[in-house]
Amino acid sequence: MAFEIPENLHPDCGPIAWMLGTWRGNGHGDYPTIERFQFGQELIFQQDGRPFFHYMARAWIIDDEGNKVRDAAQETGFIRARPEGKVEVLLAHMTGFVEIWHGEAAAGKLEIVTDAVARTDSAKEYTGGKRLYGNVEGDLLYAYDMAAVGQPLQPHLWARLQRA
Repeated sequence: MAFEIPENLHPDCGPIAWMLGTWRGNGHGDYPTIERFQFGQELIFQQDGRPFFHYMARAWIIDDEGNKVRDAAQETGFIRARPEGKVEVLLAHMTGFVEIWHGEAAAGKLEIVTDAVARTDSAKEYTGGKRLYGNVEGDLLYAYDMAAVGQPLQPHLWARLQRA
C-alpha cells in the first residue's frame, strides 16, 4: 500500500514517519512463565503536526487457524520525536503499569529501551524491556524483549504487520 508523508509532519518526526497509519497482522509470544501463544494485533500511529505520534495497540489471542480466541493486551501512549532521530516514548498498559522509554530512529528502524517503570499494587512484577521496530519490505516487523516476574531480559513477542 502506498504511503505519503503528511504535509504537516513535524521535521523531528521524519525518522519515524514510515510508522504512521494503521498496521495489522499476527505474531508469536513466549516466556518461561507462560505457554507459547499466537496473537493478532493492530497498531495505530497518528500525528497532528506537533513533534509526537499518538500510539494505540490492541491484541487478541488466536488459534492455529487464525481465529480469535480472546482479547489480550492493550497499550497507548506517545512517541515524542526529538532532534537527530532521538525519541522518548511514554506507554500506559491496561495491566497496571506505565513506562518511559528512550531510543533512536533512523533508516526505517526504531530501537528503544526502558528508562523507568511504575506499576500498581495489582500489576505483575515487570522491570523493563527493549523494543525494535523495523520497516522490512514495506511491513512493520517488531521484537519485544522483557524482564519480568523474576526473569532476566529475554525475547517475549515478535510480529509482522501490514499497513491497513
